[in-house]
Amino acid sequence: MESFSELIKIRRSMRKFTAEELSQDEVVALLRAALMAPSSKGSHAWEFVVVDDKDVLQGLSQCKDRGAELIAGAPLAVVVLADPAVSDVWIEDASVATTMMLLQAEDLGLGACWVQIRERSMEDGKPAEEMVRKLLGIPGHLRVLSIVAVGHKGMDRKPFNEDRLLWEKVHIGSYNREGE
Repeated sequence: MESFSELIKIRRSMRKFTAEELSQDEVVALLRAALMAPSSKGSHAWEFVVVDDKDVLQGLSQCKDRGAELIAGAPLAVVVLADPAVSDVWIEDASVATTMMLLQAEDLGLGACWVQIRERSMEDGKPAEEMVRKLLGIPGHLRVLSIVAVGHKGMDRKPFNEDRLLWEKVHIGSYNREGE
């Protein structure tokens, strides 16, 4: 990658993957990025479950009423967990770790997509987290934030169009604008 600016411009959510498996080096690089993520007070409240079993990926793809289907087509998923007893800002810490994996995937030429689990539900209204917890044997003290589906890109995505930047969302000095 030439620069971070280029990386964030070309990183797009990938919802289709080829059947090609990830190499061990690629998986290690993704996990290294997550483990290097900053965390509040160095608490490292996050933990990760790496899944490459096709049956388990299929099960994870049904953990919520929509938006998780793509997991079934990914060769790898990383479930991002955290312990609220370790950090009161576990959501933020686990979100940073998730983002680090997404950026690392793009830097490796892979595609990835964040699948939100926390505060999402299955079709029957049960929390998506319950199904993920059961499927993977996650202890009760840990919470599930997200699942990162990763694989070799199975579709083309255009880089982010900077003409769509919402500069009106930026406020300088204070929120109130002069004359309002």
